[in-house]
Amino acid sequence: MGALICLGVKDNNLINIGEISEETLVPVNYLEQILLQLKRNGYIQSKRGVNGGYKLSRNLNDIIIGDVIRNLEGPLAPMGCVSITSYESCLLEEGRLLKLLWALIRVEVAELLDNNTIYDLLEGNIYS
Repeated sequence: MGALICLGVKDNNLINIGEISEETLVPVNYLEQILLQLKRNGYIQSKRGVNGGYKLSRNLNDIIIGDVIRNLEGPLAPMGCVSITSYESCLLEEGRLLKLLWALIRVEVAELLDNNTIYDLLEGNIYS
């Protein structure tokens, strides 16, 4: 997410991986993997060469935070037994007892992340 924010702040100019690494405090080796995933998911584009770098390939208003997190990290659910996209049975009794609580948490988190974009973050306007 930090890489997308960094690219959004830079007004869609090409930014090299070293600068993104400095801004996000993410090591270059790990950042390369993140940027590759972001590129595969259509959030960014890259240009090779001395004057190359990365920039957003979508409008800031079109990059929904929940979608990015799902694409990079997987389901938003805190427990597999309340996940909509990758449901797992609650095997432990404690999990079954907490299922309603975890489901409510998932709904709240998903709603918050799905109602906000990178633009909203940059503008400081977070919608709940």
